[in-house]
Amino acid sequence: MTTVDPVSVAANVAKVRGRIDASGGEMVKLIAVTKSFGAEAMVAAFDAGCDGVGENYAQELVAKFAEVPAEKRLAVHFIGRLQTNKIKLLKNCVDVWQSVDRAELIGEIAKRCNDSEVDRRAKIMLQVNTTNEADKGGCEVAEIENLLRLAVESRLQVVGLMTVGPTDASAEQARPGFRLLRKIADDLGLEHCSMGMTADLEVAVEEGATMIRVGSALFGQRS
Repeated sequence: MTTVDPVSVAANVAKVRGRIDASGGEMVKLIAVTKSFGAEAMVAAFDAGCDGVGENYAQELVAKFAEVPAEKRLAVHFIGRLQTNKIKLLKNCVDVWQSVDRAELIGEIAKRCNDSEVDRRAKIMLQVNTTNEADKGGCEVAEIENLLRLAVESRLQVVGLMTVGPTDASAEQARPGFRLLRKIADDLGLEHCSMGMTADLEVAVEEGATMIRVGSALFGQRS
């Protein structure tokens, strides 16, 4: 695991917050992407005032989560490609499942993570492939309404939509996809749009992001 310097993280969070604010996103949530960094990155993100942490890999998250003191835990957003057989492993770690893009995941999350005794309904975001890239996760735009209906029928809390900008493209080239995601969310009455990363966060904020996912600008390059 790559180590981090908490002082540097705090300074970097302040810089990223400045970029967000300058783009008109004073209320945008900052999700610190801690994949490939140790548990101390999660603690540093907490101390620096981030709104959540984002993780991509099941086994890595479970191992790190156990090392973070309960009083230093931020909400955990799972943002990586998700397999149904990992949900049982992750259910006690994840607060928001951001990368839900097919019916099988909806069914498994509802089965494993809902608790009818206390009316606990798992929070999810539907991931949309707004760039039509074959190697990207996310459902097609035409599938969103059916997945939303299934999720609601399964008693999941659909808090918004998520997308990933185009690979190896300029920030400006990400704008159409971000704009599309915001329009779909508004049309469906969904509050949150998770979109934008280190290189294109300004464009994402301008197009209506309510959450951005930032890793390298906070913690440096991964080894």
